[in-house]
Amino acid sequence: MSFGDLVFVSPYLTTAFKTGVIALAEGIAVGRSFSMFKNDHIDGNKEMIAIGMMNIVGLFSRSAVNYNAGCKTAMSDAVMAIAVMFTLLFLTPLFHYTPLVVDTFDIVVCMSAYIGVVFGSLEIGLVLAVAISVIRVLLFVARPGTFVQGNLPNSMVYRNVEQYPNASNVPGILILEIDAPIYSANTNYLRERITRWINDEEDRIKSAGESVILDMTAVGNLDTSGISMFEEVKRLVDRRGLQLVLANPGSEVMKKMNKSELIEKTCQGWIYLTVAEAVAACNFMLHSTKPNPGKDQEPAAWNNVCWLWLATM
Repeated sequence: MSFGDLVFVSPYLTTAFKTGVIALAEGIAVGRSFSMFKNDHIDGNKEMIAIGMMNIVGLFSRSAVNYNAGCKTAMSDAVMAIAVMFTLLFLTPLFHYTPLVVDTFDIVVCMSAYIGVVFGSLEIGLVLAVAISVIRVLLFVARPGTFVQGNLPNSMVYRNVEQYPNASNVPGILILEIDAPIYSANTNYLRERITRWINDEEDRIKSAGESVILDMTAVGNLDTSGISMFEEVKRLVDRRGLQLVLANPGSEVMKKMNKSELIEKTCQGWIYLTVAEAVAACNFMLHSTKPNPGKDQEPAAWNNVCWLWLATM
């Protein structure tokens, strides 16, 4: 119990006032958020009184827990208050060695914030945590995931072979998944990754076919640098005697590819809705009629996915 340690003089009173204003704004914001779930009305004055009373007894609002647990009345707060009081007074030693399982990068963010607060100030710790989190986001944007896909047994589903060990490579076809939008920040990295995959798998895909499928399901957008990257990838696969095929590009990607005439330059007639359809088309076309990568090809009569989409624009 620490009631006797309270000091109502400056500068402690000023600090307490500032903290109270921040806590009040936060509490009212949380209350309004939960009121939207049940179409309730929030009275700011009652919220101020409730937050003040809760802070007097040293408790924090657990609105999220109560809502998810299905609590309906204020009696849940009384039960929670008693449970928290007994836990803080008698049960805390039992939780001393409880492990905290977090991501490695989360540990870096937390330790940076902790060190900034201990050796600097609260503002420094907050700035360090935010800055490291922003750097993490930028790294994910600059180095997106690229995976080789394989076919799951007895299905038409294609997934990452590293995540699904039972997924098998399709003979003669290299299926690559791009897991992020394509911008100037990551085009060089993606170009290098695609080139490396083609170099590593060239012997395998040339032994039974000649095609590279890019699964673009997760590519929400691309810029001019991304368009240039596709042109370079097309030149690369042409030099290797391969066929470039696209699977499931989004509407924004298709619009930009159409306006930049990238479709005619790279994948005319070789765009499909799913990876399974692309694999079936490659197996049929590349095994029945060997394409000449040095010349533009006429699209097959039965492959109208790309052209039907363009006609509706």
